[in-house]
Amino acid sequence: MAKSLAQVRNIGIMAHIDAGKTTVTERILYFAGRTYKIGEVHDGTAVMDYLEEEQQRGITITSAATTLEWQKHTLNLIDTPGHVDFTIEVERSLRVLDGAVAVFCGVGGVEAQSETVWHQADHYKVPRICFINKMDRLGAEFQIVVDEIASRLGGNPIRLQIPMGAGDTLKGQINLIERKACFYDQAEVATEMRWEDIPDEYADEAELARHELVEKAVEFDDGLMDKYLADDGGYEKISDDEIIAAIRKGTLAGELHPVLCGSALKHIGIQCLLDAVVAFLPSPVEVPAVVGHASLKGDEELTRKPDPDEPFSALVYKITSDTHGDLNFIRIYSGTLKAGTRVLNTTQDKKENVSRIWEMHAKQRNARDEARAGDIVAVVGLRNSITGDTLCDTKHPIVLERLDFPEPVISMSIEPRTNADKQALVDALNILRREDPSFKYSYNGDTGQTVISGMGELHLEIVKHKLTRDLGLEVRVGRPRVAYKETILGSATAEGKFVRQTGGRGQFAEVTLRVETFSPAEGEESTVFVDETKGGVIPHHFIPSVEEGVRDAVTSGPLAGYPMLDVKVTLLDGKDHPVDSSEIAFHQAAMMAFNQAAEGAKPVFLEPIMLLSVSTPEDYLGAITGDLTAKRAVIRSQEQRGRFRVLTAEVPLAEMFGYSTQLRSLSQGRASGSMEPYSYAPAPVHVAESILRYV
Repeated sequence: MAKSLAQVRNIGIMAHIDAGKTTVTERILYFAGRTYKIGEVHDGTAVMDYLEEEQQRGITITSAATTLEWQKHTLNLIDTPGHVDFTIEVERSLRVLDGAVAVFCGVGGVEAQSETVWHQADHYKVPRICFINKMDRLGAEFQIVVDEIASRLGGNPIRLQIPMGAGDTLKGQINLIERKACFYDQAEVATEMRWEDIPDEYADEAELARHELVEKAVEFDDGLMDKYLADDGGYEKISDDEIIAAIRKGTLAGELHPVLCGSALKHIGIQCLLDAVVAFLPSPVEVPAVVGHASLKGDEELTRKPDPDEPFSALVYKITSDTHGDLNFIRIYSGTLKAGTRVLNTTQDKKENVSRIWEMHAKQRNARDEARAGDIVAVVGLRNSITGDTLCDTKHPIVLERLDFPEPVISMSIEPRTNADKQALVDALNILRREDPSFKYSYNGDTGQTVISGMGELHLEIVKHKLTRDLGLEVRVGRPRVAYKETILGSATAEGKFVRQTGGRGQFAEVTLRVETFSPAEGEESTVFVDETKGGVIPHHFIPSVEEGVRDAVTSGPLAGYPMLDVKVTLLDGKDHPVDSSEIAFHQAAMMAFNQAAEGAKPVFLEPIMLLSVSTPEDYLGAITGDLTAKRAVIRSQEQRGRFRVLTAEVPLAEMFGYSTQLRSLSQGRASGSMEPYSYAPAPVHVAESILRYV
């Protein structure tokens, strides 16, 4: 373990699918001495892709954690998926990390999912460095990718290296700070790096790039800026250590993004990347103290410093089911946790026992007696905790900010092959929902049908395979279908009366609501409830029941029972009875008023819109754009990237089932595409009619 928190780095590897994240991670493990044989994604032998599904498909599905040592520092490393269907894995990893390495393909550049994970890192204010991978591939363009980081992501890239060659001619990189060239001996698996003087052919380019680096760096240190602007050769008087300190300052502030390059497959650039992680990414003591509240009500604000002597606080960011009980992955923000300790789950208001603490290396475990602030570990023994819950000292409660989970966009029916497996299926679905908060399931009592929902076709396919292969259940599934929503375009007011007389004490409540369309700000709830009653027409203690009734009602819209989005509900008036009124009565009256008002407020269907990115040779552009136009796509942009055209479009999810196969057919297998959830939009009349036909 590291001697102090200043020598700890909690980092993640994030990128678009196929940019080479897991290959980078495997090389990091090898060069740090964590493994003694290099695992390969294409061979299905990657250490961090330990699930059978990951090894077969050659993709990362679940984030994997490991701990390693480099230059007397301890690195807690998380390898995250790149496929958009598993974006929740990136989201929850970034929530608990202090820094990240954003990996980009030297050929593909900034791709669709690159933008998503970059903006997720912006949201959680995670400092990051960039590694431009696959510089050994034909068509790799280092400077184009650097420019795209600035133009498409809004980043501020600062080149610490420039490559010597690209594609087959890639020899190594030039370290611009130290003015040295690094060459690699391929015969020795690139473990032997040779530092030499910069070759003459790169001397001018390197000096120009170094001037640019110093100009950017000194902006973050006033003393260095004065030295740089001095008339007596200030540029040459700035030391390497001063440049590194200035770049570190800008990186920790989130205003600079150091850029390195290499080829993970050819083992080029990994040691330099590890050096940069230690040099430029923050330790737990360099990130702001975590902020929480004294209770779930969000009243008194509290902070916890990253100090082992502070009261214990941690966030559960992931759960994995295991034959010996759930593994709860936690990030400890403050204090010290010992095995056998009793802790408080403030989110659930329940006490929990931590029986064992594990340091994880993918699926391998090493027992720990204790863990402290800054550590990312897995614990066993928690019975009631779920993803996003806060664990803390029983005498010093705090509730940390919860994670935001995306809404599923696709669903399909599922049923066991035999009635005897019905309960087993429910138990299995509960396990999967606990592991993956972006997966949901529901049971329709009228039809007797169970429906599972997720982030895409691949997501649900993986769920089905987990049920059949890992949990041993035989199931039948229906065809995937779109998870539509409903909303309103207008405004309406209605009164709901709930009156029941049964001889004794009855039930009485009257509620008047106004329902209107609403555009939530980023991070705001899609349903807003406002109480505008005056004079106590409804007793104060019944108002929460009215709100609860409204929130239950919005889960089933007036058209076909789909959940509703973007609705503002205002409580205008009501009546109570001194004896017969109750919480149940006001809950029911609110639901009746909402349902009636929603029917009169121009309800419409909303369909999920995907952001699609397609990279294709010019020859097939016409066929692909024509096909997309027929799918109701709105093409946003087309740009040239090397020999390929990159096309970005907004397209309804309903039109995109099986699109990857169609795309291969249209381009003779030469085009590639990816898509991610973008927004919801009102469905056209013919789509709305088809939805109603199948309800």
